[in-house]
Amino acid sequence: MMRVAIVGNLALDAVAGTPERPGGAVWYCGHALRTLAPELDVTLVCRCAADDAPAILPSLEALGFPVVWRPAESTIRFSFHYEGDERIMRIEALADTWTPDDVSGWAGSAIAGADWVVVGALNRGDFPLETMAALAARGHRLIVDAQGLVRRARVGPLLVDGDVDRAIFRQLTALKLNDEEAVQLCGGTDPEALASLGVPEVILTLGSQGAVILSGDETTRVPAVPIDGPVDPTGAGDMFLMAYGLARLRGEDPATAGLAASRFVSTIIAR
Repeated sequence: MMRVAIVGNLALDAVAGTPERPGGAVWYCGHALRTLAPELDVTLVCRCAADDAPAILPSLEALGFPVVWRPAESTIRFSFHYEGDERIMRIEALADTWTPDDVSGWAGSAIAGADWVVVGALNRGDFPLETMAALAARGHRLIVDAQGLVRRARVGPLLVDGDVDRAIFRQLTALKLNDEEAVQLCGGTDPEALASLGVPEVILTLGSQGAVILSGDETTRVPAVPIDGPVDPTGAGDMFLMAYGLARLRGEDPATAGLAASRFVSTIIAR
């Protein structure tokens, strides 16, 4: 059986003034796998402040996957609300940076033997180039959401830009990004621009317009799955990425994997 690890900082999110709730890529990817593949060999590797652990870890452990946790100096915190399809976000507190020492130490032990590692970076400060390189050097295939590359690591209104060391793309097997992130990182959303990143597999999500997937020399457009009524898109990107990666892990072609991910997310975000 293939082994998967999801690595990253746990978050606390305040959505539209509601009380804080758990979030972050580890949280949402774990929930996606609990629905899609509870039998899969998965390890969740994460950190948050010790004071916040009681509010997050029990629910994460209830998913049934092994959880390897270490205390951090602080927990990353977000507050956001939606104006139509636009998410207005602030970073209220930053989390610890993952280092090559983590990869060679406790985190590396936890992910030993994992074929695929979902790197759940929530901003550019979470997993710098040297840490990504340390993960890739171990032979893991890395899947990353571009949000963790374009977001600046600073408290305050969320700021994004494309000021990324291009060497980081050479560490990745697959990259998911939206249209804004694509413009920041490669100047556009056309296949030529996306291919310039040099990542073997690129998944461009376009909301109600579906998705575009580049795999090698092949470009595939995936239609969106219509949703009637209001939606809560929080965590949708992480869950799309995980559903897509799982389908590819099971041997599905990019088009089939993209459609499976779109269908899954449409059922999750419908209120």
